[in-house]
Amino acid sequence: MAYPLITERLSIAPLAGADAAAFARYRQEPGVALYQSWSADFSEAAALSIVAGQPAGDLPGPGQWLQLGVHFRNGGRLLGDVAVHRLSEQPDTFELGVTFAGEHQGRGYATESMLALLGFLFDVHGAHRVLAHCDARNGAVAAVLRKAGLQQESRQVEADWFKGEWTTLDTYALLGREWPRGAARG
Repeated sequence: MAYPLITERLSIAPLAGADAAAFARYRQEPGVALYQSWSADFSEAAALSIVAGQPAGDLPGPGQWLQLGVHFRNGGRLLGDVAVHRLSEQPDTFELGVTFAGEHQGRGYATESMLALLGFLFDVHGAHRVLAHCDARNGAVAAVLRKAGLQQESRQVEADWFKGEWTTLDTYALLGREWPRGAARG
């Protein structure tokens, strides 16, 4: 197994049972849950269920998600997570997600994590395309995606009925041949 992914400051590996309480805690923050598919009443039992249902191996199978916990490199508590979804309808294509506790936002951890994950997908696994969707109002995540090298490909105006309102979704993506590091430069 290729985990943990190690960066200058961070260690990234599949979520474990020991992460469940912290995982639930930051998912309960109203500002964190605002643009996500869950609500602020996210429970520790739900966190444990996600951890227990994690696929084995470096990458999820088609249609599955793998949640990777982000910790400080020298150990310590969970800062946030990055998620990888292997699309079932397209080979070598992955969707990413990113969530960090409010106290750990704005410090570059999300960008650092995304860059490590992109390198892993492109350089190690030969991914063809990586994409991410975000609510158009979520400027912080859009900034992380742009800093990580993804480019906005589309905007779907009021196309998603989400938490009781029509929302606009932006899609960002990066091709393996556009990735500026390692073997996947194509």
